[in-house]
Amino acid sequence: MSIKPATLFDKVWDSHVVRKIEDGPDVFFIDRHFIHEVTSPVAFLGMEGRGLKVMFPEKTFATADHNTPTINQHLPVADPLSANQLKALETNSGKYGISHWGLGNPKNGIVHVVGPENGITLPGMTIVCGDSHTSTHGAFGAIAFGIGTSEVEMVLSSQCIMQPKPKKMRINVNGKLGKGITPKDVVLFIISQLTAAGATGYFVEFAGEVFENMTMEGRMTVCNMSIEMGARGGMIAPDETTFNYIKGREKAPQGEAWEKSLAYWKSLKTDAGATFDIEYNYNAADIEPMITYGTNPGMGIGITKNIPTSEVAGGSKSSYEKSLHYMGFNEQEPMLGKKVDYVFIGSCTNGRIEDFRAFASIVKGRKKADHVTAWIVPGSHIVEQQIREEGILDILTEAGFQLRQPGCSACLAMNDDKVPAGKYAVSTSNRNFEGRQGPGSRTLLASPLVAAAAAVTGVVTDPRELIA
Repeated sequence: MSIKPATLFDKVWDSHVVRKIEDGPDVFFIDRHFIHEVTSPVAFLGMEGRGLKVMFPEKTFATADHNTPTINQHLPVADPLSANQLKALETNSGKYGISHWGLGNPKNGIVHVVGPENGITLPGMTIVCGDSHTSTHGAFGAIAFGIGTSEVEMVLSSQCIMQPKPKKMRINVNGKLGKGITPKDVVLFIISQLTAAGATGYFVEFAGEVFENMTMEGRMTVCNMSIEMGARGGMIAPDETTFNYIKGREKAPQGEAWEKSLAYWKSLKTDAGATFDIEYNYNAADIEPMITYGTNPGMGIGITKNIPTSEVAGGSKSSYEKSLHYMGFNEQEPMLGKKVDYVFIGSCTNGRIEDFRAFASIVKGRKKADHVTAWIVPGSHIVEQQIREEGILDILTEAGFQLRQPGCSACLAMNDDKVPAGKYAVSTSNRNFEGRQGPGSRTLLASPLVAAAAAVTGVVTDPRELIA
């Protein structure tokens, strides 16, 4: 009997279904569960209220990131709510034998940065966290998605979750990217084409030459933002780039276990003849440095373009006008030359060493614009150490920038790093919703290169003009 060709998504999903419920969700086994200080305390309370315990504590990993300050982390956290949440994470982790990397731990950092860099994230796994950008881990050929607090409780107590199987989408990008075009630009381009809801109900596989040629950091950026087009998650088939990244990391398989794992990982690719519910194809040559102008990640354009009219943009004219009014922009205005007040590089989208190398490549030999406030926030202490060891800190310091300590920072303004009302921030994070970076703040999503160009010129600038 011939075996029906299967997609990468089908192979991983079907191998983790514990039980199928007719006309209902699958009972789905979870290999790795990440928790942080915001969504886990209530889940632990609910579990204990029902007299339950953590079923497999060795499969859960805790780190503090959302509510953490990015300066003076050696001092007590001033905000009482944040301090209580951080303490609850530490207490609950200790009580149930869960690995915990709190403030001050050398392995601490943003959950979706520290997972991969410590070898916890591996191909073919199912990974969840009470955080929407868990999709980041799909870069390794894993099925990874965010869950709610009640589901965090479910995974802690049973290591399973109830999930309907999403439909399948493949997005192919082929050709060669031009100078100054980064993975962030690729994914912002795709979202601008599909809209912020264009992949709702789907799990996306990213395929084609552009993704095959990306580093793991770049692939993580793409999968991180897959949910910003409405997808349940995104994934990329593992290959030699993946295997080379994982090998030798602390929690990666070693010796004979490595060889056995590698043999399985090499089978994790979409078979010829496998079908998707929908498929899109894009040409790398059509992508230029991107920037958003509105209040969702789908409202993005090439940096040399003008803001489109509502007719061109599509959707509701009234909501489009409301978005532009919030941003203080008008239809058909250019984005180039718009004044920038804040620049933020960091987050689980662009807080890895590759992102800081890119940022430094633009600012080297230049100076930060006097009126710009810049928050330079590594995604982990490991990234922070790399910034120091590679001489990037020297470049940043000479240009007038200061390095902060790891954390989610200004991505979501759940800590002290808030952009003031009415101010414009070029941000390498993932969301530009109203008030996302602080009440009344105005966010322009972009790549580390675009952020760097804005930081040194003080206005929205095409980074290609500053690349030697």
